Amino acid sequence: MTLTLSGKVAAITGAASGIGLECSRILLREGARVVLVDRDEDALNSACAILGPEAVPLTIDLTKPESVSRMMPGILDRAGQLDIFHANAGTYVGGDIVDGDPDVWDRVLNLNVNATFRSVHAVLPHMIARGTGDIIVTSSIAGLVPVVWEPIYTASKHAVQAFVHTVRRQVAKHGLRVGAVAPGPVVTALIKDWPKEKLDDELAAGGLMQPAEVAEAVLFMLTRPRNVTIRDLVILPQSNDL
Repeated sequence: MTLTLSGKVAAITGAASGIGLECSRILLREGARVVLVDRDEDALNSACAILGPEAVPLTIDLTKPESVSRMMPGILDRAGQLDIFHANAGTYVGGDIVDGDPDVWDRVLNLNVNATFRSVHAVLPHMIARGTGDIIVTSSIAGLVPVVWEPIYTASKHAVQAFVHTVRRQVAKHGLRVGAVAPGPVVTALIKDWPKEKLDDELAAGGLMQPAEVAEAVLFMLTRPRNVTIRDLVILPQSNDL
């Protein structure tokens, strides 16, 4: 048995592109109203114009605490309730640690870790008061298997995994489900710094997935019966040997 999303309200961060946009698209298709959260106002408005009237833009910069504090009031003002929160926003950095830029690391850790924690914290009181809700966090295979060429990104996703599973156990008593979707490499802006040759080779070899494939996995997580929690859903391209 699968649950319907008709009448549900979802909010998705990092929703102007990539995985967030495809998740918005699929939840709208399944009957939910979706608040798309992103700092790129122009991209949000363009996306919502295409997605239709049940797609609602909300411009929030998750790296700024004062902006995050406006997120939940903005969701309630636009949609009245929140049933599903997908903490999807994130960024990427790879490379040898000795050649890295600690200022870049700070930005990555702030968005991948601090902003994720803050945004989940912001929605919990509403969901706890209602006695129901789903929280999905976009993690990564790097949160489960240390990836040697991306130590900072791997560390950030390990932190996300620890957060997801401790919070999950704290809030289960309130009727909330919390889980992580952990994809391998996906064709999004996060890999825009890959050399073209590497990108072409991986695409040809089947080593990359499309955002829509991650969105299908998220939909599966959200449509299980309420007594079932998908704690982690790992999806990998067929050629990935992790």
